[in-house]
Amino acid sequence: MASLKEIKRKIKSVENTKKTTRAMKLVSTAKLNRAKTAAQQSRVYAQKINEVLSEISFKLHQFRVEGTQSSFFETTQTPAKVDIIFVTADKGLCGGFNIQTIKAVKQLISEYKEQKVKIRLRGVGKKGIAYFKFLDYELQAEYVGVSSSPTYKKAQEIITEAIDDFINGVTDKVILVHNGYKNMISQELKINDIVPVEEPVGYENTSDSLMEMEPEEDMSILESLMKKYFEYNMYYALIDSLAAEHSARMQAMENATKNASERVALLTLAYNKARQEAITTELIEIISGVESMK
Repeated sequence: MASLKEIKRKIKSVENTKKTTRAMKLVSTAKLNRAKTAAQQSRVYAQKINEVLSEISFKLHQFRVEGTQSSFFETTQTPAKVDIIFVTADKGLCGGFNIQTIKAVKQLISEYKEQKVKIRLRGVGKKGIAYFKFLDYELQAEYVGVSSSPTYKKAQEIITEAIDDFINGVTDKVILVHNGYKNMISQELKINDIVPVEEPVGYENTSDSLMEMEPEEDMSILESLMKKYFEYNMYYALIDSLAAEHSARMQAMENATKNASERVALLTLAYNKARQEAITTELIEIISGVESMK
């Protein structure tokens, strides 16, 4: 059994850890409130622009409007080369937040390799980048410091490089993977096919729709809308991931604090037992010494 001094040292160490995890939980809670508000406000715009693109895609695929063909909506059964953009955190101590995204990316890589499709990775966040570099994956682009403080300008830079390669025929598909915010205690993995925009499954063309498709030679309106669609989906993924990261870290630090409290209780019990045994041993030695002197 460990000595009293050793047990006392362990108790102090765990209590210090408990103070740290409690403080980190409070910090993550404060950051989560700000990030959650930003994510919720942005979600409405992201949903609306996705709804508009779904209707446009439906009309282009179903009615084949002459003069409105666009490579953004032309899908192939089996692409030759796919870009995967993944978003992870720059920091750890957030439970399984990063590993869920990493597992999803690895699953996609495995599925596409079976189809003989070449994969290119674009990484956002130190944790995911470090993981795939450790496994000797070549990353097409690396973005560090973005996931912890996302901006619309940086989101533009990330997605524009991938979309330019798609437009120039370098790649045939762009997929965005991130772990998004669901609620205070859980996250939701999201895998979005950014481009080409596929025909929505189960979409119904409602009679009250006000959208009309008319031919336009330069397709400027559609291209402008697509640009906003790409940029905002990337930006929303960044802020959604940040909110999810803070919620995951808050939950992880809460569990760590709880575990530390339980550990302190067990160590205190062990300390009391060891102290009682030491007192009992001393009493026996004293009594034995007195008896031997008689």
